[in-house]
Amino acid sequence: MSFTYDAVGATRENLAACPPGFHPLYVRTRIGEGQEVFRRAAEAVLTWELHRALGVGIDAVADRAAPDVDVTVTLAGLIKAPCRIVWAVEEPRRAGWAYGTLTGHPESGEEAFVVDRTGDGTVWLTVAAFSRPAKWYARAAGPATRGLQHAYARRCGAVLRRLCADADPEF
Repeated sequence: MSFTYDAVGATRENLAACPPGFHPLYVRTRIGEGQEVFRRAAEAVLTWELHRALGVGIDAVADRAAPDVDVTVTLAGLIKAPCRIVWAVEEPRRAGWAYGTLTGHPESGEEAFVVDRTGDGTVWLTVAAFSRPAKWYARAAGPATRGLQHAYARRCGAVLRRLCADADPEF
């Protein structure tokens, strides 16, 4: 299968990247404080644990996000969305990945999930994407599709915060 958009990897250098003709998404959520929260959050993102905790079906050819890993995301048990990891990062203060849509996905574009630990020790999850409808039902849903994408991104932050609560000394 091939990618359904040209700007493959655009989110790697700039999470806010949005090619012409696509709709942007950028949601940043505070997860907690400290190295242990970062470690826990990074592991949850890199191993699909976050997505599975969201109730999303994940069928990946690897246990960990890495470039060229194919992933099929299943939503509500009905919609299958094939993707491929286009980049991944695992550094002392930043970890995450982005996948791009493949033929058969209801949308066309790229979505990134990145955990970072700032200089003051605060841990953040950023969900960033650019997309446009690729299937008739995504086009028919219009702005409702974007609303669902924003709600999903906010829920990612809430679920990751819950997954990391036992690692945060503030809780």
